[in-house]
Amino acid sequence: MPEARNIDVKELTKEPYQVLMSLLMEGPKNEKLEKIIPEGTKINKIEKKENTLWIDVSKEFIENQKSDVKIQSQAVYSIVNTMTQLNEIEAVKIVVNGEENSAFPNNGISLKDTFVPKEETT
Repeated sequence: MPEARNIDVKELTKEPYQVLMSLLMEGPKNEKLEKIIPEGTKINKIEKKENTLWIDVSKEFIENQKSDVKIQSQAVYSIVNTMTQLNEIEAVKIVVNGEENSAFPNNGISLKDTFVPKEETT
């Protein structure tokens, strides 16, 4: 579920992708919502290549994630839908420790593809 946040425009102008990822990793302010990015996840690198944002995260992103495929999907799409709110970003590629073909354990979601925004379902 989306959560509105006030962001310092000076910070957002300097490092928009880093600021947004940090907010996602922090988790929601609303106590009724659950943190979706697993504990221990670190950002190794964020790089814009044409209109795709490449986000390299630590192994904790997949290793510390719940085995529920729906939650895995929510983690991926919380990042994708947030980043594609920026006009210059059309898609997001998530890599784990530089590896493009990572996947969540237990037959979860594969990160080999580039993700585009997905409509919220209720």
